[in-house]
Amino acid sequence: MKQITKAADLELAVKEAKNQNLEIGLVPTMGALHEGHLSLIERALKENDLVVVSLFVNPIQFNNKEDLEKYPRTIDADLELIKNLELRIKNSCSDKLLAFTPTVDEMYPQGEPKEVYHFGPVEEVMEGPRRPGHFSGVAVVVRRLFDLAQPKRAYFGEKDYQQIAVIRALLEQIKYPIELIPCPIVRADDGLALSSRNMRLSPEARAIAPTINATLEQAAEMAQYEDVDDVKEWVLDTLSTFHEVHDVKNGLKFEPEYFEIVDARTLQPIENWEAAGDLGAVGCIAVWLDGVRLIDIVKF
Repeated sequence: MKQITKAADLELAVKEAKNQNLEIGLVPTMGALHEGHLSLIERALKENDLVVVSLFVNPIQFNNKEDLEKYPRTIDADLELIKNLELRIKNSCSDKLLAFTPTVDEMYPQGEPKEVYHFGPVEEVMEGPRRPGHFSGVAVVVRRLFDLAQPKRAYFGEKDYQQIAVIRALLEQIKYPIELIPCPIVRADDGLALSSRNMRLSPEARAIAPTINATLEQAAEMAQYEDVDDVKEWVLDTLSTFHEVHDVKNGLKFEPEYFEIVDARTLQPIENWEAAGDLGAVGCIAVWLDGVRLIDIVKF
C-alpha cells in the first residue's frame, strides 16, 4: 500500500496507470474503517488492476456541526487495517493499492465549493428532508474523487442505500462512464450493521443496537402475509415501545426517526407490495440510540 496525501500525486499515479491501460477501482470512505469497508476494498482488488481508497471526513456533507466534530477519526488504525488486509490476501497487492488521505484544504483548495446538486424525487424522501444539503455535499466530494481517480468502477455499501441511488443519479447527470458497484451489508455476529458510528455507542447502547436488525428481519417475514402499512406500523411501534417492554435502564433513548418501505429503484414509498418495480421493495430505517444515529435496510 502506498499512502498519498496530495491530489497532484494521486493524479500522477492515475496517469501512470492509465498509460499502462490499467483498470482503476475507487472505494470512497470517511475513514474509521471496519470489516464492511474492508470487504469493499477486497472486492475492488479482485476486480481492478489498481485500487484507490480515500479516507476523508467530508465536512460539507454534515448539516450538524456536533455530528461532524464527533465523527471518529482513526487514520493510523485505518492504515493498519488496510495493511493487515494486504497480508491476509494470498496474492501480493501492495503495488495495487493507494490510500488517499487528503486534508480539507487539499480537497477544497478554493474553500468551500459553491456547486450544488439536485436529484429530484430520489433525494426528497427519508434522509433528504432530515439532512438538508447532505446529498449535495456527498455529490461534490464524490465527483472530486471521480475526477482525481478516474475509476472504471466505484464501490459503495448498501447500508447507505439512498446514497447509492444519489450517486447513480449523479453519474447520469455528469455522464461519467463509471460502473457503480453496490456491495452487501456486513454485519456483526449479533446482526448489527457495521458502521463507523458504532464506535460511539456505549456498552449498554451497543447491547441494545442489534434490536434494529432483529426487528427488520421479523418485518421481512411479516411482509409475506401483512400489507405495507401494517408492517410499517409494527416496526415503528416495536422500536418506540422497546423501553417499556424491556425496562431499559441508564436513561438510554432508543427512538426510531423513520421507517419507510419504498420501491428499491426509485425510493418512492409504495402503498402495496404489487406497486414495487423490477428490483422489489426495500425498508429503510433511521434510529437514534443514546445520541447516535444509526441506519439500516431490509429487502423485501
